[in-house]
Amino acid sequence: MAAGQARAAFEEFVAARWAALGRTAFLLTGNMQDAEDLVQTALARAATRWERISDHEAYVRRVIYTQAVSHWRWRRSRPPEVLTDQLPHVATEQPDRETRIVLDQALGRLTPKQRAVLVLRFYEDRTESQTAQLLECSVGTVKSQTRHALMRLKALNPQLAQLVDGGTLQEVRER
Repeated sequence: MAAGQARAAFEEFVAARWAALGRTAFLLTGNMQDAEDLVQTALARAATRWERISDHEAYVRRVIYTQAVSHWRWRRSRPPEVLTDQLPHVATEQPDRETRIVLDQALGRLTPKQRAVLVLRFYEDRTESQTAQLLECSVGTVKSQTRHALMRLKALNPQLAQLVDGGTLQEVRER
């Protein structure tokens, strides 16, 4: 593939996939600016290897996940958590939107690894083995992190407990 063709293919990929990659990165970081930085980092790495990558989507997503986990592991200071008995109630006429807001807030209170596992399993529809491969951990770790994260969601908000117990957590995700 000629350099001009590779550049055009890369630009086409970015235009087509930016929004989806950004949504996933936002769910991983809980912050739009960090999500954009994460996507830009992943795309910058992909751009330098574009002609050698066989599955561009998989490569970029893997970089996003590994960079997010790496950032969480090496971050020196963590902002203090403000713990309350309940999450703030957001008044809205759309219960699905309210549930998504509550879920987004609760995701922000999980550990980074738990958040990544839930995003991969329930937002990205990944299997346990795919999630383990992307996060470079064992399937057992994915299972235990998923279980702990779901228990934490239930503890954070009764509305989320209904979703977790009813198996409808996946239906809440914003497409």
